Amino acid sequence: MTPLYRHHSFSAVQLSVINFPNNLKKLAYFCLFLCLVGGVLPAQAANTRFMVLNYHDITERNVETDNATDVSEDHFEEQLAWLKQHAYHVVSVQQLVDAAAGNIELPQPAVVLSFDDGYASFYTKVFPLLKKYHLSATLALVGSWLDGQKPADVRQDLVNWAQVNEMQQSGLVEIASHSFSAHQGILANPQGNTQAAFVTRLYDPKTHTYETDSAYLQRLQAEMQQSSTFIFQHTGVRPRVMVWPYGEYNQWAITAAKAAGMPITMSLIDGDNSFADVSAIRRLFLMDNPNIKAFASIVTKFRGDRPLRVAHVDLDYLYDPDPIQTERNLDQAVKRIKEMHIDTVYLQAYADPDGDGNADALYFSNRHLPMQADLFNRVAWQFKRISGVRVYAWMPILAYQNHLPEAWYIKEWRAGKAQKSSHIYTRLSPFVPEARQYITEVYEDLAKNCNFDGLLFHDDGIMSDFEDAAPASLQFGHEVWGISAQFEQLNATPETRMTWAKHKTELINQFTDELANRVRFYRPGLKTARNFYTLPLLNPSSEEWFAQSFASFLKHYDYVAIEAMPFMEEAKEPLLWLKEVVAAVKKYPQGLDKTVFELQSVDWRSQQALPMSVFLEQLAVIEKSGAKHIGYYPDNVFTDQPRLEDLKKHFSLPELP
Repeated sequence: MTPLYRHHSFSAVQLSVINFPNNLKKLAYFCLFLCLVGGVLPAQAANTRFMVLNYHDITERNVETDNATDVSEDHFEEQLAWLKQHAYHVVSVQQLVDAAAGNIELPQPAVVLSFDDGYASFYTKVFPLLKKYHLSATLALVGSWLDGQKPADVRQDLVNWAQVNEMQQSGLVEIASHSFSAHQGILANPQGNTQAAFVTRLYDPKTHTYETDSAYLQRLQAEMQQSSTFIFQHTGVRPRVMVWPYGEYNQWAITAAKAAGMPITMSLIDGDNSFADVSAIRRLFLMDNPNIKAFASIVTKFRGDRPLRVAHVDLDYLYDPDPIQTERNLDQAVKRIKEMHIDTVYLQAYADPDGDGNADALYFSNRHLPMQADLFNRVAWQFKRISGVRVYAWMPILAYQNHLPEAWYIKEWRAGKAQKSSHIYTRLSPFVPEARQYITEVYEDLAKNCNFDGLLFHDDGIMSDFEDAAPASLQFGHEVWGISAQFEQLNATPETRMTWAKHKTELINQFTDELANRVRFYRPGLKTARNFYTLPLLNPSSEEWFAQSFASFLKHYDYVAIEAMPFMEEAKEPLLWLKEVVAAVKKYPQGLDKTVFELQSVDWRSQQALPMSVFLEQLAVIEKSGAKHIGYYPDNVFTDQPRLEDLKKHFSLPELP
């Protein structure tokens, strides 16, 4: 068991990459626009928005079901009435194409109706309403299901081809592909989890290896072509829309879909869309049979107003050399998180057995560092599937210990020359292209081999006012930023130190943007968060000591995870200090909306768990002060710290309406 003593015992006071994924994304968008609009997006369409609502089975009126994807017929009709009453315009895929080409003006606000899986209820319950009110919808079909290979757990009847052709010929229904045989999970890790076929690298238990890039691409291309051909054989029309099973896709899948004649695809990411998004349209998934009040909130707010409650989990605590014991530990943790009723877990993806904050190994298959165990994908999936939370992969930005060339690491100016940094974090330099490439490939391997929802960037992404003093880094600053290449001149005055610090802040921020973009190539719905020390918030001039700026972090990340840990910072009046932290955040536009306040559950000075009375008092103070998103670190399932019963009363999220 890894001891609770970790890098957080240290106070904050003490303390050129290949762009292929971006280029490929731009190429995909460019080709898509060539296909849809003849190469140029008309000026009048540039600001046009539309949203897509996603349904599955429409069930009998006033009948309760145990399927979270069902919407009852009475609720569905109420929702259509609400859209009409509030002047929403139901539009077709063809109208989107025509509007993107500048041939028509899309009425605003515009909404597309989409239905997945091809259930018979679409023909018996939805299609009559479409005809009655002359509305359009998209119906996504799973080829193999209609070919007699429907899984045993799909109990609903499906449409037949006569019904499909009738609906298509009406001009009201767009027939889309929902894959031929990819609406299933495939083996994703050594522990036996199955995950979405389109985005998962197939694991071979005989060779203990994952599917290669070439084999994966061949599988994608074959699947897309088979799906398109199958629908064409039965309808005479090839689909132009791919609706991703489970909403899971990546840029390689988009490219394969386009090559098969489907340049429009649909995901299950919340939000609305512009015409630039048609290669991966966001959809609002209607779950849990929402009543009209809940429906109105989903449509108008896109679920963007929901608070986060975050448990920060060390995978080092759950890992055991004995895989059987690891599974026992995981089962306990999954049950605990589920009972906690929270929505987010920050999960460690790197191994740090000595607790110094540096990555000694990783918990996923990769090309560079030792693998402690092939465990992160398993744990993340269990948390997502059973506990129902979003999982952020907690990863270092720069702190990788792997005996790499000395020139790759950050240097500190000491005794009149640049030397190896004395900081506890052994950090690779973001000024060194080889180091940046190394780190980027680590993140790429994480994205290829693991299923997760976000990235939490570790708090190692810092540089002091004496770093990075390597000659190459100083020369970079001179050539790119126009500042002095001499350390003595950079460090001469508060103004020169702050100028240098701001450049370093932005360099690290931009590097994390590149890392996130590389991951988004494989995990497009990715959210980002980054750990932030409190001192640069309370005293912005201290940016020169850290290369951290709260204002800059707000611009670069979806969330800023502030270490609101008064005992770690040796605050004399902890509660007053916490109030000051929240008050400082409030001064920034979107500050409260984009900040996660992370409390400490352990006092690292004494190596003792924080008394629950103290923890709950601090929780109450930041809530009363206005904090919206709250987390804590660490969570320890073995010692029940923080105490689960208290978390259920004071930390859990309320049930959604």
